[in-house]
Parts: sequence; structure tokens; C-alpha cells
Amino acid sequence: MPRAAVDDNKRMNLRLRPEQKATLMRAAALRHTDLTDFVLQPALREANAVIEESERIVLSERDSVLVLKLLDNPPAPNARLRAAIAAMPKRTKKRM
Repeated sequence: MPRAAVDDNKRMNLRLRPEQKATLMRAAALRHTDLTDFVLQPALREANAVIEESERIVLSERDSVLVLKLLDNPPAPNARLRAAIAAMPKRTKKRM
């Protein structure tokens, strides 16, 4: 599982070759924005796309119908599932 980056510092450092930085700065100026916004906005769009892609499951129509049928009519538990349930620790009720 990916680790979440937790950092109180609001800075991020990048190592760039001088020509890379010059290219980014020129492009930012042409867009009338600062370098931070120029670099940050596409990076955030890409990050959100990656997160959405990793959190979403896309099923074909056939698979969607199968999942819905299984939810409506789940199969009976088999021996392995019954054994796994029996092996689970017993939960105790907490009093409030």
C-alpha cells in the first residue's frame, strides 16, 4: 500500500538542470503565472487522475450484471469460508 506523504513543511524541492528551469520559467511567463503555479497545476491534475484511477474499478457490462446478480443471490458459504469465519477472533461488545 502506498505511503501517504505527511510533511508540515510547505516546500518541495526539485533538482533541475539550468536549461530545464529556464524552459519552465519561460513557459510560466508566457502563461502570465509564476513558476510554482505553472508546475503545480498540471502535477495536481495528474495526481488526482492517478488517485481516481487507483480507487475506481471499471467493469464491463457483463461483469457488472454478474456482480449485481451475486449481490442479489449470494452463493452459500463454502467450507473454506466457514473455516475462515470460525478462525476469526470473537468480538466482545463494548458497553457505553
